Amino acid sequence: MPCQSMTGYARIEGVEGVVAWTWEAKSVNGRGLEIRCRLPAGHDALEIPAREAVAKRFKRGSINLALTVRHQAVGSALSVNEGRLARLVEIALELQRRHPDLRPAGIDGLMSLRGVLESGDSEDAAAAPAAAVAPMLASLDRALGALTEARAGEGGRLEAALSARLDEIGAYVDRAAALVSVAPAARRERLRQQVQALVDAVPALAEDRLMAEAALLAVKGDVAEEIERLRSHVTAARGMLSGAEAMGRRLDFLCQEFNREANTLCAKASDLALTAIGLELKASIEQFREQVQNVE
Repeated sequence: MPCQSMTGYARIEGVEGVVAWTWEAKSVNGRGLEIRCRLPAGHDALEIPAREAVAKRFKRGSINLALTVRHQAVGSALSVNEGRLARLVEIALELQRRHPDLRPAGIDGLMSLRGVLESGDSEDAAAAPAAAVAPMLASLDRALGALTEARAGEGGRLEAALSARLDEIGAYVDRAAALVSVAPAARRERLRQQVQALVDAVPALAEDRLMAEAALLAVKGDVAEEIERLRSHVTAARGMLSGAEAMGRRLDFLCQEFNREANTLCAKASDLALTAIGLELKASIEQFREQVQNVE
């Protein structure tokens, strides 16, 4: 699969009879797959199939689903709920009797109260959500498809950025290797001085201890292994970017290995030039790691 970002947004609208709705799907970075659903009252039955639909498409990311439902007027005749209106008139007259300073209630105010005017569509509107469940889930599937496309589009740009950063890391590793290869005499001289300091130590070290310390110094001054491992990590990262599986977690782990080798390289550096390259390498690896946090 191509590189997928965890960032994306999609919005899909649907309609069934007098019911219209809108699905919004937003996705941001997450360590695993986290799903949040915000559904209107009376639509709780959609949550489980909605979560299952998300889990089938995505492996990582914090995904927020929001459903908005509205009933559309279709122009049917209105009727007055006489009983409710009569009760409201009684309450208004009683309040006016008890509070003479209050302005008398008007018919326009009473008619605007909820439940006084009823639409002939009210029963259809109440029944519409049940009939709209399947179309709502179908439109959710379209919304998740659009979200997948948005994440893939962002993933394409992210893959290009990651590839460029790997080029940069590889260039720093090559510079470090070139510097080490042209300065063997300097490294041998530094090692000779360190061993001489051990020989001149007071009290004198035992021969076996002296040989062990000298071998340890030689190992500490050799960065060839770190350079080869860094090159191997660059190759592995490129393989993941062109692979067929989700790569976010594996790239995140590989960044830890990059950092470990870069830290060791800096610790073993025997001159300022190699140290400077090591620091630039660590900065580039950190930038690579920050971008990897967006990968599914």
